[in-house]
Amino acid sequence: MKASLKGRYTNDKSTAAATIAVGAGDVKLRASMTDATVVNGPSLNGLTLSVEKPGFFIVDYDVPKKDFRFQFMNTVRVVEKPLKLTYIHSRGDNRTVVDGALAFDSANKLSANYTFGTRNCKLKYSYVHGGVTTFEPSYDLGKNAWDFAISKRVYDDVFKATYQTWSRDLALEWSRNSKFNGTFKISASINLAEESKVPKIVAESTWDLEM
Repeated sequence: MKASLKGRYTNDKSTAAATIAVGAGDVKLRASMTDATVVNGPSLNGLTLSVEKPGFFIVDYDVPKKDFRFQFMNTVRVVEKPLKLTYIHSRGDNRTVVDGALAFDSANKLSANYTFGTRNCKLKYSYVHGGVTTFEPSYDLGKNAWDFAISKRVYDDVFKATYQTWSRDLALEWSRNSKFNGTFKISASINLAEESKVPKIVAESTWDLEM
């Protein structure tokens, strides 16, 4: 049994979430809850139950909304290159999304995300230079806009900068993944189109426990 605890802090509020996963043969059973589940007494708010077979499928059930979300994964070969496909369907809002990622080699990858029945299609190219620096330009066909991201790994730390041309959002992020102290992420974002240049600060920490 594994447990995961996550805390999130922003300028205006703090939230918490917890996940408990149990292995049952080839599948994992998982229960996730937020602080809304326990605030003002135990309730079903924020409670999600999941069944997962890693690399094949995930079924999520949102208990308060009585809504299912299905996710299926598969990998096929295209000109001897692995193409990872993910099919996601949310029954409640009747939305279907397909993700695809084609790895040309260890440094170059092309991915696409498309929502059926809409113009929401996003293409992203990822290039890893020297194994530590990643460049990720992406193009949103629905918004007709480019996004750019660059990240650099320094030991256990990753520093990342992103810029969205459509919304003019600029964000800087620092994250660390440690076996002993868990993971944490601190980010600051600002909208360059707004007159008030007050950054939004987000801090997240996650602790994984073996039970």
